[in-house]
Amino acid sequence: MLMVFEMLLSMIMALMAMAFYTLLERKLLGYMQTRKGPNKVMYIGIPQPLADAMKLFLKEQVYPFLSNKFYFVMSPIFSLTLALMLWSIYPSKNMSFWFIFSVLFFLCVSSMNVYPTFMSGWSSNSKYALLGALRGVAQTISYEISMALILINIMLLYMSMDLTMNMYMNYTPFLLLLLPLFILWVITMLAETNRAPFDFAEGESELVSGFNIEYGSSMFAMIFMAEYSVILFMSMLISLFFCNLSFSYNISLVVFTMLFATVFIWVRASFPRMRYDLLMMLTWKAFLPFSLVVTLFLSIVMFSL
Repeated sequence: MLMVFEMLLSMIMALMAMAFYTLLERKLLGYMQTRKGPNKVMYIGIPQPLADAMKLFLKEQVYPFLSNKFYFVMSPIFSLTLALMLWSIYPSKNMSFWFIFSVLFFLCVSSMNVYPTFMSGWSSNSKYALLGALRGVAQTISYEISMALILINIMLLYMSMDLTMNMYMNYTPFLLLLLPLFILWVITMLAETNRAPFDFAEGESELVSGFNIEYGSSMFAMIFMAEYSVILFMSMLISLFFCNLSFSYNISLVVFTMLFATVFIWVRASFPRMRYDLLMMLTWKAFLPFSLVVTLFLSIVMFSL
């Protein structure tokens, strides 16, 4: 019972963090573009996420006439469920739910994210939605290979697939030891979460809004919540894998997670969208060979010691 309660608590806290992360993004983007973000709702716009949630969940849900209604409804629910499942492996000093193969679980769940994206585009029966979904699926699958190889390198150094146990190992931060791999990981995370400059699944200039064009009201809110929950989870993973958090564990984890989550916003404000062919060339011709070479080198070093 305690295990279920702790998992539910971490998911609820993740949703609360996601809500106010959207406010942080709008505020930072506003100041980066020499304007103000949300500031009208009560004190400096702090309750703005609650107002947005109320607006979206109280709106009428409209279904396209030619859509496949069952899959159209299930896709956002499936997407949010997968995002919340990731938070069940959140490492804590007081964990009642000890997940030995948490990294493997993360890879399995994150690889399922392509299905709700494709289902959303296909079930909408819209050419814009389908094109956006196909782009998103190809992009996610391509970058998952590099992501898995980088994770293998990190696990070789930790010699464990348990996120919680890894955090008690007092190593030098891998951010300093493996800086090129860290840069690859951050770029891969941007592509995995469909964030700028790799937001081809939601290209406004050519696809209107991409795979979620036909969604509104509560179902759009669920897609939105899933995307931002995964961004926060990926920021937490960057903190866990590349920073030594053994000192004041809980506080430093929150600080580093928010730092890397802010980098996602900073990159969005700084860089224009890439060309799609350059995005695919980047992973297959640059990231994949480099991560394979690093994996081979680390394997030889680790098993020769």
